[in-house]
Parts: sequence; structure tokens; C-alpha cells
Amino acid sequence: MRSIGVTQFTYFRWRKEFGGLKIDQVKRLKDIEKENERLRKAVSDLTLEKLILREAASGTEGLRQQNF
Repeated sequence: MRSIGVTQFTYFRWRKEFGGLKIDQVKRLKDIEKENERLRKAVSDLTLEKLILREAASGTEGLRQQNF
């Protein structure tokens, strides 16, 4: 473990997580996790934008009713 420069704890954690996977499978898993994080952020951003637009639209309706 010293030869790869990680602690024993890190080594065993990695072994537990990736022990049965081949190198190409680990790379694919990491790519999928990265894409998943990107998509989660996109959904979060769109949800926030939707809430802001809904709030703005409800405020606009209140102004329209006051004008009549």
C-alpha cells in the first residue's frame, strides 16, 4: 500500500468498493457517476428555475387583478 501511496484504510475501502471490477469497468463506473452528478445538477437548476418562474407568474396575476 505504501508503494501506491495510500493509507491502509483507503486501500481496503477501495478494495471493498471496486474489488470485483476490472479496470475498464471501474473507469466506466466513474464516468457514469460523473454523468449522474451532472444530470442531478441540471435537474436541480431546472427545478429552481421553474419555482422562480412560478413565483413570478403568481405575482404577475396579482398585479393584473389589481389593475381591473
